[in-house]
Amino acid sequence: MARTIVVIGSGAAGMTAASTARRTDPQARIALVTEDEHIAYSPCVIPWVLEGRTTWDDIVMHDPEYYRRERDIDVRTLTKVTSVDLDSGVLVAGEEKIGFDSLILATGGNVFIPPIPGKDLKGVHVVRTVNDGKAIEAGLQGVEDVAIIGAGVIGLEMALAMVELDKEVTVVEMMDQVVPRILDSDLASQLRTYLEQKGVRFIMGSPIKSVNGDTAVESVTVGDESFPCGMVIFSTGVRANLELPNQMGLEIGSLGGVRVSPSMQPYRRGRLVPNVYICGDVVQCESAVVAGPTMSQLGSSAVRQGRVAGMNAGGGSSTHEGVASPWVSVIGDLQVAGTGISSGLASYYGMDVVTGTGTGHTRARYYPGGSPMTVKVIAEKSSGRLLGAQMIAGEDVTGRINWLSAAIIEKVSVWDFISRYENAYCPPTSMVRDVAFSAMEDLASKI
Repeated sequence: MARTIVVIGSGAAGMTAASTARRTDPQARIALVTEDEHIAYSPCVIPWVLEGRTTWDDIVMHDPEYYRRERDIDVRTLTKVTSVDLDSGVLVAGEEKIGFDSLILATGGNVFIPPIPGKDLKGVHVVRTVNDGKAIEAGLQGVEDVAIIGAGVIGLEMALAMVELDKEVTVVEMMDQVVPRILDSDLASQLRTYLEQKGVRFIMGSPIKSVNGDTAVESVTVGDESFPCGMVIFSTGVRANLELPNQMGLEIGSLGGVRVSPSMQPYRRGRLVPNVYICGDVVQCESAVVAGPTMSQLGSSAVRQGRVAGMNAGGGSSTHEGVASPWVSVIGDLQVAGTGISSGLASYYGMDVVTGTGTGHTRARYYPGGSPMTVKVIAEKSSGRLLGAQMIAGEDVTGRINWLSAAIIEKVSVWDFISRYENAYCPPTSMVRDVAFSAMEDLASKI
């Protein structure tokens, strides 16, 4: 008898899990249930749609009918799962009860909005779904001043998008630098200077106290200062959506995500839950850099986890190993990227580290069109093992950060990197000796 697999959630993790389960078990009955109206899109692209570089229609890659027709997956949108009974293998979705042999939970996360006065006023927005983006677009008419709360990568991408739309933009960040925790202060300073030159105003080191207005946003208060604005966009990080995991009695890890095994199975009362798999922003996974858990709320991580969950739910066998969590952001003319841990996180973990920095160009110096590049690498002082890397340039950071991620995952030392690793060379794409090697040599000289 064919197995029934139910997937809850339609983000990158859920859609990947459903498609992988179909490839693993061609005979299974597969249903995907989601509260969202749209599926198979990336929330990361919302700032560029608002800026006019692409359209809402273009970023939605497939609709439910495509999955029914091409992959025999029954996708049910605008449907909320209110309860899951693990003992009987039945869940309630809308008004319907659905039985399952295997369950994949990919409920994602929610944007954290601090519990401050005025957070529910008209003109307060988050950046998470297509409908969130459309609501921002519709609300911009007549708005001259926009406050972005949070200076992470999405917040900065939104800030520059608003500048391109001729809005006066203020970014509020409670930490003392942009892209806190995952970017070191020296590269963060470069990024902030660039954005200030573009016209973005920053208020750093102060949390937002209130959003002010009668029925709609009129101003915000930050520290002892209030300033006018007609729209507030919260980009203050994502918290795991624990509504169903809590209802199911699953164990929540120390970082606020569901604790899972390498097979992406959750725990309940200290034991693995059979035939249940969890993936995406809702889970706490293992770090490849330091011993212990991490939250890797990235689309690339969601796809990796979804593949493991879908394969195991379909009767296959796969495991999810530790993550280095490489990330990249395009902010105007700059590309910023990182992988592994930053110096700040290393200090938090009590690690004694050394850093090295290299500067150069993305292309051969004599070849036109290149841009300056800065690469920073971080290593454990006692062993020289690479722990993290960051870079900022005008082009071509993705391939380089992926290259360094592989070295970090394989626990390569700075000396091994210098002596064994190679870079491809062509004047339009790189210097003959990549800037990464300059950073490694600077680091090695300090150990």
